[in-house]
Amino acid sequence: MVYDCAVIGGGPAGLNASLVLGRGKKEVILLDNDAPRNAVTQESHNFITRDGVKPAEFRKAAHADLKKYPNIVIQKDRVTDIDSAASPFRIHTEAGKDYEAKTIILATGLKDVLPDIQGIHDFYGKSLFACPFCDGWELKDIPLVYIADGEFSFHGIKMISNWNTDIAVCTNGKESFSVEERDILKQKQMEVIDDEILRLQGENGQLKTILFKNGNELYKEAGFISYKMEQAAPFAERLGLELTDMGGIKADSQGRTSIKGIYAGGDTASGPPQLIIAASEGSKAAIGVISDFVEDTF
Repeated sequence: MVYDCAVIGGGPAGLNASLVLGRGKKEVILLDNDAPRNAVTQESHNFITRDGVKPAEFRKAAHADLKKYPNIVIQKDRVTDIDSAASPFRIHTEAGKDYEAKTIILATGLKDVLPDIQGIHDFYGKSLFACPFCDGWELKDIPLVYIADGEFSFHGIKMISNWNTDIAVCTNGKESFSVEERDILKQKQMEVIDDEILRLQGENGQLKTILFKNGNELYKEAGFISYKMEQAAPFAERLGLELTDMGGIKADSQGRTSIKGIYAGGDTASGPPQLIIAASEGSKAAIGVISDFVEDTF
């Protein structure tokens, strides 16, 4: 069978794109390896009617919506390669299956690259977070640590200050701030600690102590991390798609990429990485697919 569209990635962008396509009378296959970026997240926020929802519950409810439409197929499998030279496109999966589709929506998202600090993954998503828009409300009254790493650290602290200004900044021995930025942090009474971090300590996901290599300790129970993001899947590079300066797939307002028939939606193409924005971008990409079908056939 040749599908009208193969949606690759089952996060909010891929799920919403599949819904719009299905309701647009298209034959759709959603390919998802069930490894979402927000798997470490306890609750998702800022999505009206779904504020505080657990990511697994969100996906379960979304799958229930999709299963109402017989023209939407959900296949749990990891896509390993896409043959863009074939017509229709040919998609290869880890399970050894091949699928053909006239169009593709890439909704594979991004992955977080955390600072290389022992123990950091034990607390990420539980007491250490990346996005103040997602978790700032819950941490508004708690003295925080901010682990800086890179050029966007100062911007991150500024954003966090909307919710909480009681912040101790750890640079882990790296130079993440200019002289002027350090002066501003000092004026804001934010301590900057330049000691290298040995490890993070706590239990059951609850941070307790930052232990430095010189033997000093900082006692904090929550905080934020400066982090980087990169494409979760290699398809943009393999297909030769144009990228934005931030590393996202370059797409127009309806998800069209530099290759005809391949669309991108959600975090893989744009930011900021918010559940509701990703869902919206998936919807836009699906509308782009349907609009182009109509233009080609009317």
